[in-house]
Amino acid sequence: MRKIIITVALTGGQHGKEANPNLPLQPNEIAVSALACYNEGAAIAHIHARDKNDKVSGDAEIFREIKMRVRDKCNIIQAFTTGGGPGLRNEERIQSAMAGPEICSLNMGTLVRPDATVFVNPPSQIEEWAKILKDRGIKPELEVYSHSMFEDVRNLIEKELIKKPYFINLVLGMKRQGVLSGTTKNLISMIDFLPEDFIFNVTAVGRTQLELTTLGVLMGGNIRVGLEDNVYYSKGVLATNEKLVARSARIIRELGFEVATADEARVMLGLPSIN
Repeated sequence: MRKIIITVALTGGQHGKEANPNLPLQPNEIAVSALACYNEGAAIAHIHARDKNDKVSGDAEIFREIKMRVRDKCNIIQAFTTGGGPGLRNEERIQSAMAGPEICSLNMGTLVRPDATVFVNPPSQIEEWAKILKDRGIKPELEVYSHSMFEDVRNLIEKELIKKPYFINLVLGMKRQGVLSGTTKNLISMIDFLPEDFIFNVTAVGRTQLELTTLGVLMGGNIRVGLEDNVYYSKGVLATNEKLVARSARIIRELGFEVATADEARVMLGLPSIN
């Protein structure tokens, strides 16, 4: 029976508690939320850091503190962002890798935000960061927002900068130029572009999260949910990270699949075991 990996994106680098007071921002809050999600079936926690003023941060020391606090509570796989958030310089974004997570996100292209600021990820930087992650034994999760970004995925494969199984996150519905809208047609067409020897996640931002993550499971993929991507459980009802995870776990089981544990996900992704 196929096992499905649930990733929970706990915090993100955009909104704060004004969007949802349940959003965990400080290291201890993040660790408590990670444990609650782990107990509901999450195998991976996708993690952003905030400073003492709750502003997005790339500080490796904050990521190290989060890593320690989460590991003290549970065995969940920790995946640190290199996307960061608005206002972070590229040299700050990569600092999360210095904290030694098991996984780091790696964005496969440049996007433009609604305020016209540019989220810059040129091919040379993608290659450089992929090498940094490879040298440090960190598995990259390749963030793909549109079909054209598969060209950069193929480039990393051809240059042997990433190892099998390739871990790819299909992201739909973000309000950015360069991102596809969250529709079933777009998801199905992106799945057709996936390379061989891959494991993929589906991330849908906003109200289509439930629909598209469920479709992703039926099409052979895995699920990402969490307050980074969607602050609501249903229309007008604020969510918690653990409730979003619990719903995904229930759907997975009702569809006849199994929820992967963190240790099972490590095997599936080719990660070393954690003692």
